[in-house]
Amino acid sequence: MEVQGKIKLIGETQTFGNNGFRKREVVVTTEEQYPQHLMIEFVQDKTELLNNYSVGQPIKISINLRGREWTNPQGEVKYFNSIQGWRIESLQPEADNSGMPPVPPIEAFEPVDTLNEEDHDDLPF
Repeated sequence: MEVQGKIKLIGETQTFGNNGFRKREVVVTTEEQYPQHLMIEFVQDKTELLNNYSVGQPIKISINLRGREWTNPQGEVKYFNSIQGWRIESLQPEADNSGMPPVPPIEAFEPVDTLNEEDHDDLPF
């Protein structure tokens, strides 16, 4: 599955437990009639994928839905869902690095003089 939107927030990497479990959260705001603010978590080595992104950037995240069952000390069974990201990519067009120089703004060009009658060709096209 995939989620598209703009980054609203990028959290810091958190470490839990003795085994060093790492988690980092990002909030994405979808761009639809009723925008949703989705919290997506990246875990372990995937936390580093968020390093090259910033708030406001349009992105696409590949996700997995996760669900788990937990029994509390009183014996009640509870269910939890999470959204885990495993890939993120920018939706902004990449700069073209083909070696072409940038085009100057239109103000940098001089206006063209109107053609004189003597310079006019009688070509049919």
